Amino acid sequence: MRPDHAYQELIRLAREETVLASCSDLLEWDEETFMPRGGLENRAEQMALMAGILHDRGSDPRFGDLLGRVEGSDLVADPESPAAVNVRELRREYERERRLPKALVEESARVATMAAQAWVDAREARDFTPFAPWLERIMALARDEADAVGFAETRYDAMLEDYEPGMTTSRVTALLDGLKRDLVPLVAELTTPASVPAHVLRREFPIDRQKLFGEAVASTLGFDLERGRIDVAHHPFCTTLGPGDIRIAVRWHRRNFALGFFVLLHEVGHGLYDQGLDPAHYGAPMGEAPSLGLHESQSRLWENMVGRSLGFWKQFFPRLKNVFHEALHDISLDTFRQVINRVAPGANRGRADEVSYNLHIVIRTELEQAMLSGDLPVRDLPGAWNEAYRRYLGVTPKDDAEGCLQDGHWSEGMIGYFPTYALGNVYAAQLYDRAEKDLGDLEGAFAEGDFSGLLGWLRDRVHRRGQRWSAAELVERATGSPPTPGPLLASLRRRYGRAAAPAVG
Repeated sequence: MRPDHAYQELIRLAREETVLASCSDLLEWDEETFMPRGGLENRAEQMALMAGILHDRGSDPRFGDLLGRVEGSDLVADPESPAAVNVRELRREYERERRLPKALVEESARVATMAAQAWVDAREARDFTPFAPWLERIMALARDEADAVGFAETRYDAMLEDYEPGMTTSRVTALLDGLKRDLVPLVAELTTPASVPAHVLRREFPIDRQKLFGEAVASTLGFDLERGRIDVAHHPFCTTLGPGDIRIAVRWHRRNFALGFFVLLHEVGHGLYDQGLDPAHYGAPMGEAPSLGLHESQSRLWENMVGRSLGFWKQFFPRLKNVFHEALHDISLDTFRQVINRVAPGANRGRADEVSYNLHIVIRTELEQAMLSGDLPVRDLPGAWNEAYRRYLGVTPKDDAEGCLQDGHWSEGMIGYFPTYALGNVYAAQLYDRAEKDLGDLEGAFAEGDFSGLLGWLRDRVHRRGQRWSAAELVERATGSPPTPGPLLASLRRRYGRAAAPAVG
């Protein structure tokens, strides 16, 4: 078979596999949003079956044969051409997939589905004990996966490869250790005075109006509601079922407007990235993000760099005040911004301020590494969690629901995912800093309701690049410098320092 024909067949098979995976994603979306509790066991079997079918396709020797026919041909001579990128990344995925036993893939999918509901039950009971056997099983399966695919230094390397290709445990540890060293004193320095009236956003904010306001904001930012939708789930997420079908799920809070709204901005950031991927390359690596960390950079950029800015709220606060007049009639823009940008270390990651957020990630990453290696027995997680929170953030969770059960990631088998949040923050600050230098007064544009300049810059520099480069190389090409925490730390000091805070109104 000629290389060009082999390549066409390779892309056809890859696109079919992506479509099949989207069916599995749809089952997961339904599980999180509308599935009745009684459907859990059947859904676990459905997910296991789908995982097995996908594994069969992804590890099919025919895939390897087609790759071999294209590799080394003129078709991939230019390493940055779409064909070369697709072949390189499909080879990487194929080699990982073929090392995984099908029985392990199916069992991991089955356990993750059941464990996710067990986590919900344990969280409602505010007791880690009944969930502990599930987490032990998940960690055992993760070890089996790492041993099957192989790793350079530690099993955690293999877990990171799933979410941040090319990243290693030693590099992540060095990055997080550096952030920890700088952030612990910075959080103490920037903690907001108690005089800021945080209670103003705990007034009555009817959920139906929050939903309408949120959809209007999402649309203004550029999220196409004809190619996406916003629903409600216990654990917020964004999933892509195809180029024209991006699903966002959020959670509104009647007496905590900021919590639901900033979750919406976060998920819209993911959705904007997915809607910005090149549909011509759907199903191939050139139509996908290079890493979860880079994907996270887009959600954190829109949530924090944009959504907490003065320009953003000059545009939206008058509209917000009109929609929620009863709650906000006596609140000024300055007071509102002080409240939403309040720095107050707490026990909950989802409610964390932007300055202390990465310390929550440090804690989770250190603990999951310790559990994976066996240094931390799973049954000892609650105590280790609480001790880490006392050490890094000076707080103690009141129970397991506020502590080690607050996130659903581990219940879904997502070991190695948490570091991508910190990487995303680092990437986001660096990308936004470069965009501001290239585009000029971004906040002035935001105040006028114009977010198209920033979105267009991101489309060009990030979204449409697919997997042409690794996440780190893409950031370097977009900004002129390799990823570094410097811009993030500088941004936090500039935006949260005392001189930047407006007077309470």
